[in-house]
Amino acid sequence: MERIKSFNPAWFASVMGTGAVSIASYRYSSYLHQLRYVGIGLTYLNILLYAVLLVFWLLRWAFFTKEALEDLRHPSKGHFYGTSGAATMVLVAQLLLVLHERTLAWYLWLWGLVLTFVFAFWMSYEVFIAGEVDLRHLSPAWYIPPVALVIIPFGASFMRTTTGYTREFVTIASYLGWGAGFFLYLVLYAVVTLRLIRHELLPPQMAPLIWMNLGPIGASVTALIALINNSSFAVSKGPFLVFAFFLWGLGFWWLVMATALTVHYIRNLSLPYSLSWWAFIFPLGAFTSASNEIGAALGLNLMRLFGYALLWCLLVLWSVTFVKTLRMSVGRSRKGWEQKG
Repeated sequence: MERIKSFNPAWFASVMGTGAVSIASYRYSSYLHQLRYVGIGLTYLNILLYAVLLVFWLLRWAFFTKEALEDLRHPSKGHFYGTSGAATMVLVAQLLLVLHERTLAWYLWLWGLVLTFVFAFWMSYEVFIAGEVDLRHLSPAWYIPPVALVIIPFGASFMRTTTGYTREFVTIASYLGWGAGFFLYLVLYAVVTLRLIRHELLPPQMAPLIWMNLGPIGASVTALIALINNSSFAVSKGPFLVFAFFLWGLGFWWLVMATALTVHYIRNLSLPYSLSWWAFIFPLGAFTSASNEIGAALGLNLMRLFGYALLWCLLVLWSVTFVKTLRMSVGRSRKGWEQKG
């Protein structure tokens, strides 16, 4: 029960990251056919991982509600609750793209919709009523609720397969999610950037969070393209694609900056392993997929090749992070068994 009591909601970031690697691999299988099997294998792995984490998450809410609420109201920890909705939406995208499983994807999309909106609104409310927030508590982790909102259109294909009020509901929810998530990210982008300018660097164990800007940027590009491809009323796609291209440019800037800052940590500070390493994976995976999507939409093969190169970096990073996470989990379990013995 102690593991349930201390369960960290940020664990769902591993589902987000694994899903992003799966989707990116599957999309680039036209370059290397074996990547298709990587995408399929990681999808099944992610289904299992999501199911296990969801059980722990629900049990904590059921038996340790006080501790769960304390974390939710914390100015830093609370934002990680958004990973539950985001992970659900990423899994929906895997089911639709990789396994072509629409029924399960539909019900998961509805479940993810509830999680995403509940925690996005709840966290904003908690921040607003908390009074002054210490500048040190501001971090890129605040981007998680906007990311969860902006990837609601990962289920945009339901706009083509539903009718009547259901279709209208999917359309409204998808556009509402993208609009609320993207513009909320822009507001938080300014605030968090101010913290990076006026305060010292994040502690080494939180250093991977500097990559999180790539998450909402890359996901926004992919989600926007999904919206215009599945909306019957989005007749003129050109302006949206140009805007997505501009947004990709901001992502490229952050890719260079995040890389430079990571090198700075390695050379001058340290980069110890922690659960925050999953912050490397989803953001880079989202930007990798965005490079493929915008490159394909605009006929820019060089951009797709750039994304293909990023994919191999992504696969290496995921492998290292997954192995380290597995070792940490096994080590903690072994330590717990020894203490009980």
